[in-house]
Amino acid sequence: MNTFSRPALAVTLAGALTAGLFGCSRKPRKPSQEAPAEAPNPLFFPKRWNRTAPAVYRAHFATSKGDFVIEVHRKWAPIGADRFYNLVTAGYYDDTRIYRVVPGFMVQFGVNGDPRVNGAWYQKYLPDDPVTESNSRGRVAFAHGGPNSRTTEIFISYKNNAKLDRKGFAPFGEVVEGMDVVDSFYGGYGDGPPRGEGPYGRRALALGNAYFDENFPKLDRITRAWIEGSDSASH
Repeated sequence: MNTFSRPALAVTLAGALTAGLFGCSRKPRKPSQEAPAEAPNPLFFPKRWNRTAPAVYRAHFATSKGDFVIEVHRKWAPIGADRFYNLVTAGYYDDTRIYRVVPGFMVQFGVNGDPRVNGAWYQKYLPDDPVTESNSRGRVAFAHGGPNSRTTEIFISYKNNAKLDRKGFAPFGEVVEGMDVVDSFYGGYGDGPPRGEGPYGRRALALGNAYFDENFPKLDRITRAWIEGSDSASH
């Protein structure tokens, strides 16, 4: 993972003393004219994003098909609600692809466009929340690959998926505006391997948006996400 630091000023203590003793006999050296290095992406540091979410909050998503809004209830699944709040606030979902669309089942997203960010979050697993609400149509939960394996990917149910309740998928919120937008996301590529020939999640994690855009250019995208009423709305 790359980190960056700002270049130091090219003025030494010895040079400063010499200029003071001998007047104009030596011109002081100018500070470096190099442009400051780019600040590291805050998303490279998952431990920074650990705020407790409000009891109820709304996350707005602007997409290539229109906007939708997820209302989160922390009491439903507090660990997941906190992680989602921090991901949205951090800008994790900005410029990402809605890559897994299974009509009649669900839609999934949450792979960042930068592979380095995916690497930083890849094993930042969350302990499971108890399932207190059912995975009915419009409900939102984290995807997982087994117990205590949630990270960044979420899905929205297209139908009543109560069978997922028994498998530990704990809804933390629901779409309250724009479900017609969610229904319209492009699903022509089908599910990913081994169930279909659509986007392959592991390659996406390794390659980011470059993989999606080269191989699956019709995917819809999230352009920006923010928490209603927070400073993150301006990022």
